[in-house]
Amino acid sequence: MVLATIVTTSCGDDSQKRTVDVPGAPGMSKSSAAVRADRRTYDGAPPIIPHQDFGADCLSCHERGMAVPDVGYAPPVPHEGVQKPGAMSRCRMCHVHTSDAGEFKANSFVGLAQDLRKGDRAHENAPPVIPHQILLRENCAACHTGPAAREEIRCSHPERDRCRQCHVEQRASNAFQR
Repeated sequence: MVLATIVTTSCGDDSQKRTVDVPGAPGMSKSSAAVRADRRTYDGAPPIIPHQDFGADCLSCHERGMAVPDVGYAPPVPHEGVQKPGAMSRCRMCHVHTSDAGEFKANSFVGLAQDLRKGDRAHENAPPVIPHQILLRENCAACHTGPAAREEIRCSHPERDRCRQCHVEQRASNAFQR
């Protein structure tokens, strides 16, 4: 049985777990951070769809996130402004199922591993910068709050809804530092 997405792991031995408990949902589990990272071809790539095609609109389970009996926890969609029903018919333009039914030719592509480190800070007391692009990830709460959030990136202040007032997108690199 495959579990629906989002992730958590704690430090130490928990990093080897395939699933972890969903906070506030007794008996419910979700995929670990390591499993979620494996579901991406490369860092920043959209995750694969880790379950069978249920023949339903994706937002049926992923609009706000929910527990799906015998499957796992379906995380909320992080894309802002997605509307039912037509818009979600395009989910599979980026997200694909785990089986390709022989549609693709074998190749030697090896993607980059997902970076699971914490975001950098301008100084010790500064909020972490946003270490990823914001396009298609406009809904910060989808990944950083609620039962689907990985514990490593769970927001300690979800009542504040203007994330980018304090957290800024990381744009500079260290390429020019000595």
